[in-house]
Amino acid sequence: MDLFGEPSPDKAPPEAAPRRPRKAEVAAAAPDPDNVRLASQLSKQLHLGTSSWSFPGWAGLVWAGEHGESSLARKGLAAYGQHPLLRTVSLDRGFYQPLTASQYAAYAAQVPDGFRFVVKAASLVADAMVRGKDGQGLQPNPSFLSPALAVQEFVQPALEGLADKTGALVFQLSPLPASWLARMPEVLERLAAMLAALPPLRPAAPDGVIAVEVRNPEFLTPAFAAVLKNAGATYCLGLHAKMPPIEDQLPLLRALWPAPLVCRWSLHRKHGSYGYEGAKGLYEPFDKLVDPDLATRNALARVIAGTVGAGMNAYVTVNNKAEGCAPLSVAELAKAVLESTRA
Repeated sequence: MDLFGEPSPDKAPPEAAPRRPRKAEVAAAAPDPDNVRLASQLSKQLHLGTSSWSFPGWAGLVWAGEHGESSLARKGLAAYGQHPLLRTVSLDRGFYQPLTASQYAAYAAQVPDGFRFVVKAASLVADAMVRGKDGQGLQPNPSFLSPALAVQEFVQPALEGLADKTGALVFQLSPLPASWLARMPEVLERLAAMLAALPPLRPAAPDGVIAVEVRNPEFLTPAFAAVLKNAGATYCLGLHAKMPPIEDQLPLLRALWPAPLVCRWSLHRKHGSYGYEGAKGLYEPFDKLVDPDLATRNALARVIAGTVGAGMNAYVTVNNKAEGCAPLSVAELAKAVLESTRA
């Protein structure tokens, strides 16, 4: 008998189950002292951020160490939320597939209290066409601007999950086909009916706002402004080559004033209306500013300064394809906002 628990010489000890290697957590990059000072001088009503966050090229800017895209998509948001200047992010994945309240809640749990989300509505209600994998329109979308689906598949789950971290809920209307552009009064009528059916954002989201972004300049009319104003919604300033320059979109914002600012700076105009892939090829891995757009940046900074100076919230997200690196664009935009404020 073995009194001490030693294995018998004729019996091999049982093999331990192999341990799975633990996946590395995503830690925040050490904060840049200049960004910390800059953030301390900005209005708390200004929420600057980026479009999504899963970019390995942001190592050293947003996160410490090297991480793959899939790891960052799952674990990078908490590190992103620690960056002193990044106080919002655009949840773009919801455009392709509606998110549930629990998915929204999981995102909200990863960021600090002052953080506010910008969320795109699902294409299920925001696109006039049902599209194939290549993005080509296959057939008319019967759910386009459906009031019931807008509530059930977007606004209600977002409010339930994000609660007071709700910033802007954005209906980005994809480019309309010619058949719809020829019936613009009907489009506006459907939009008005959908907006009227949405539940109030308060008290669940005191800082929340409904915004509509478009990709057809034909929308920029007093009739469109009236639809938004009557519904208590605002216009999402879309800085994209499909739309006129920022200066030509400002009359619509003036027609809605006073209102919060919602802006999505998506693509440098030099790449044209269909330039995402070209910009991606030129700018990857998105770790430096390649094409600084001073004109757009300074004009946007003046709009931001005027908005927060009047006591209104501003939600502004920047895509890597705007200048080459969204976090660096945010830092430069923040500097320009302070300069406009002091001017």
